[in-house]
Amino acid sequence: MRMARRRRTASLSKAAQLSFIAPQVVALRSLRTHDRREMQRMGTEKVLAFWESMNAMGLQVAKANQEYALFAMRQWWSPWMTPLQMANAATKVLEKGLAPVHRRAAANARRLRR
Repeated sequence: MRMARRRRTASLSKAAQLSFIAPQVVALRSLRTHDRREMQRMGTEKVLAFWESMNAMGLQVAKANQEYALFAMRQWWSPWMTPLQMANAATKVLEKGLAPVHRRAAANARRLRR
């Protein structure tokens, strides 16, 4: 909980910083519209930043998918992960399977004793 809150705060902090820095950069670069090299650099930086951002988000999505798949696999396999868990699961299966047979056999025994 604490770590998630820190990440969220850090993300909001970065977003806030960007909201102040970006207009300053735009203003400074717009004063240099006559500088052709600066305009080319700005275009190149924007394209590179876009693709770096897309790549970072894509990698994070892949990581999140792997974490989810691992979580789902652990949940699915959890009854068979340890011998004790396997024994407990097998015992429950046997108990459920024997319950109707036991119920009928006991009823028959009571009936036949009369």
